[in-house]
Amino acid sequence: MGIPLGRVDPSAVELSHEEILRYSRHLIMPEVGLAGQKKLKAASVLMIGTGGLGSPLGLYLAAAGIGRIGIVDYDVVDRTNLHRQVIHGSSSVGLLKVESARRRMQDINPDIEIVPYNEPFTSENALAIARDYDILVDGTDNFPTRYLTNDVCVLLGKPNVYGSIFRFEGQASVFYAREGPCYRCLFPEPPPPGLVPSCAEGGVLGILPGTIGTIQATETIKLILGIGQPLIGRLLLYDALSMSIEEVKLRKNPNCAVCGPNPTVTQLIDYEQFCGVPGHDREDALTPSQWDITPRELEARLKQGNHLKIVDVREPHEWEISHIDGATLIPLGQLAAHLHELDSAEEIVLQCKSGARSMKALELLYAAGFRKLKNLKGGINAWAREVDPRLPVY
Repeated sequence: MGIPLGRVDPSAVELSHEEILRYSRHLIMPEVGLAGQKKLKAASVLMIGTGGLGSPLGLYLAAAGIGRIGIVDYDVVDRTNLHRQVIHGSSSVGLLKVESARRRMQDINPDIEIVPYNEPFTSENALAIARDYDILVDGTDNFPTRYLTNDVCVLLGKPNVYGSIFRFEGQASVFYAREGPCYRCLFPEPPPPGLVPSCAEGGVLGILPGTIGTIQATETIKLILGIGQPLIGRLLLYDALSMSIEEVKLRKNPNCAVCGPNPTVTQLIDYEQFCGVPGHDREDALTPSQWDITPRELEARLKQGNHLKIVDVREPHEWEISHIDGATLIPLGQLAAHLHELDSAEEIVLQCKSGARSMKALELLYAAGFRKLKNLKGGINAWAREVDPRLPVY
């Protein structure tokens, strides 16, 4: 099964002698051949995200000779990206991701067209951006954009090549409502906010997006060429720790809100409101006060039974003077070596004597990808004054 290519008629495409040499290993394969390579050159693909999944995707789509590739992102390259986002390098730190990705992809293949969109993918611009592309590939890390991408593809009749990663596990599928189920058929409703951590919160094995992103690139090329069995109606489940791959059969939901016979979603909606979480992967820096939790607020949450991990970043001799029952002592100077002992999916309250050192600890954890963080305002001395007068103030 091939997909209709709307931009260019493949039969009208010509390959230069240089391109024939470049793609010679494709051309000698009967499943690709000259006609298939012309299809690749005639095709257009929109990559949503140039991060972990978008990196291998962009590299291999460019190398394969996809004629026109759009790349949507609005973040900048950060050093914390480099262990998995291999399309970027140390020299690109601080650059726009779309520009960094464009340079690398153009270096791999100067014969293709790359169109950067340095903006968030939103309900306001998604249809206009996606309309002129044959396939959309979702390389994002948040539920609002996943639902948005799915609905755009259903409304425009385009395939959605899906990928998802978390820690050591990944998923991949092709959601194409004309031939099978869409993403909403599998997940009619998003999970409750905070239930499923993002990669920034839970971490990800650096090589994992390479595996899943390459699968997405493979499925994209298969769709264009019309060869093999695409992952339509199938969800691939990959576990890097056990090195196992399982498959789940998917069926179209006759009551699907967007691709069913009686859809209730006929235009793009507010996906942040629908999912209850922000529709972007990047989280802008917050002011210190926005991280604060007061002693009274912490006391109330503990009494309510909220599961909070309190991390005391003072020194052992200070711990002996006073400490909060149930807290864990990890001195600030040792915190970086103990990150693996903390669960980024768990809400963490950092605490020191007055709140200054614990704010530095919060910044360290934030840079490492932790997001569910609070800083005890005024430290343990404020706790002693306002909550537990049994403790000394020092």
